[in-house]
Amino acid sequence: MAATASFALLGSAQANAAPGCGHASWYALTSKTASGERMNASLLTAAHRSLPFGTKVKVTNKRNGKSVVVRINDRGPFIRGRVIDVSKAAAKDIGMVSSGTAQVCYQIVDAGTQKIAGKGLKEIDG
Repeated sequence: MAATASFALLGSAQANAAPGCGHASWYALTSKTASGERMNASLLTAAHRSLPFGTKVKVTNKRNGKSVVVRINDRGPFIRGRVIDVSKAAAKDIGMVSSGTAQVCYQIVDAGTQKIAGKGLKEIDG
């Protein structure tokens, strides 16, 4: 019974975070992400305020219909009105590098779990 209750709570927390639509931007820093990984602009990753690290999310550019699946590995965005920040590689895939921002919709495709190896994080991009 307790396992069912905790699963229901997790499910409702994820339901509040996704799916969603709103403004997205891209970033390409070289600092560490909130998950402890070094930011790599060539990987398909993203920042979201509340989704668990390791969650895979399909992000679709509403203007052109292009989609990409990213893995959440950071927190943000910290700009009012934005719902997700994607890596430069992800932005390129959905055609928003030159504009810098885009109206997108996103949905969870895999709730995944973050894997920890020793002191650092094991790379789980796939």
